[in-house]
Order: sequence, then structure tokens, then C-alpha cells
Amino acid sequence: MRKPIMAGNWKMHKTVSEAKSLAEAIKQGAADVSEVEVVLCPPYTALAAVSDALAGTNIKAGAQNMCQAEEGAVTGEISPLMVKELAQYVILGHSERRQYFAESDEGVNNKAKVALKHGLIPIICVGENLEQNKAGETVEFVGGQVRGALNGLSVEQVAQLIIAYEPIWAIGTGLAAEPAAVNQIIKESIRSVVAKGFGDDAAQALRVQYGGSVKPANVADFMAQSEIDGALVGGASLKADSFLALVEAARLSR
Repeated sequence: MRKPIMAGNWKMHKTVSEAKSLAEAIKQGAADVSEVEVVLCPPYTALAAVSDALAGTNIKAGAQNMCQAEEGAVTGEISPLMVKELAQYVILGHSERRQYFAESDEGVNNKAKVALKHGLIPIICVGENLEQNKAGETVEFVGGQVRGALNGLSVEQVAQLIIAYEPIWAIGTGLAAEPAAVNQIIKESIRSVVAKGFGDDAAQALRVQYGGSVKPANVADFMAQSEIDGALVGGASLKADSFLALVEAARLSR
């Protein structure tokens, strides 16, 4: 059975002091939780403080992005060597990065290879926009993103990473997708694609999160689905009580 993973993506929220306080509050409620993998992904400026606050607990730190270059003249970027000192996970290919910074499937793939090389676990984001969803193009489009992101990886590498299915139209809008529909999309566009490319064992070992307006009121419905192994959470991860409620729901689901 796949271990649930609940990850909070704080995006561009929280100063260093605010991030530290939030991490401390979450730590109080989830430090001893062993049934769920809990990951906090603060802004880069707060990553060191959050990493220090989580030291000695079961809670892991994650970065929100990463450059594929290990070092060099790349102003404003953060290398995998820098990230690996502070975090165990790294979010790659979030829809906001794809939309605002023109990140491509090929770029996400390159970053995933570098992250894995340095012992970081990628959380690779995929998802369609509203027009693609209404046109019935979701399975084809998301499947293409998955194939592009995993191109050239080994079976062992694929089995250990995370894919977050985040329909763009549901991110930060309050419009969560229907849990049963999400389950079917994950089955058809992610697990089936991975099974064809890397075998059934890798497809079944791969953990898949749902992201898009996940909150305490609906998380149990998502966690009840057979293909959903957790959530990549935005707004509901910015308050300790709501995020801890999500962690508890994931714990009870297994």
C-alpha cells in the first residue's frame, strides 16, 4: 500500500518569522505522525528556517522550484546543491511556473533528472486548463505531460517520485474537481501511461497527489479514491489547523 503524502505549497506567502511560526505549529500536531508523509514547501527565503524547525521530526521540507544548473551565472536561481542541504523534496513544473515563466515539459524533465541525481524527490505537477477540460482533451494532454516529464528516467527513478495532478481551473478558485472524476483521470492519464512506459510495478509504486482547492471539508472524499495518495495543498496549508486536518484525514484514509 502506498503511503499517503500531504504537501503544503506556501507559494509566495510567509516571511521568515511567519514561516517559522507556522512550521512550529504544524510540528506540534504532526511531528509524530508516521502513517502520512508530511512535507512543507515554503518560499526560498524561509526554507532554511523551516528546515531547522523540522529537524528531528518526521516532517520533511521541500523547495518550490529548482534550477537544473548546479552552479554558474544564473542570477536569481537556486541550484540543486543549495536545495539538497535544506530539503528532501522539490516541486517541479507547477502550472504557475509553466504559465508565468514558460516552463516546458522538456525543462521539467531536465530538472527532474538533476533532482534525482542529487537525491531530491521531485513532485512533478501536471494538469489541464478549463478549455482543454471542456473539450474532452484532459487524458491526452495530461498523459503527454507525464510522458514528457518522465522521458529518459529509469524504472527505479519513476517509482520513487511523486506526480501531482492539478487541473489548472481548480487551483485557487474554490472549484475542486469531482473526486471520482479525478480518480479516473489519474488512472487513465497517469498510471496507465506509466505502466506502458515503465511497467505495472512502477505504476503501482508511484504516488499521485491531487491539487486544486483541497480543504478540510472535501479532503476525505479525495482520499477515499483508490488512485489518490494525498494532496498538494495551497491555501489550506497556510493555517496550521486546516493543514493538520488534511493530514489527519490522510491518516484515517489508510
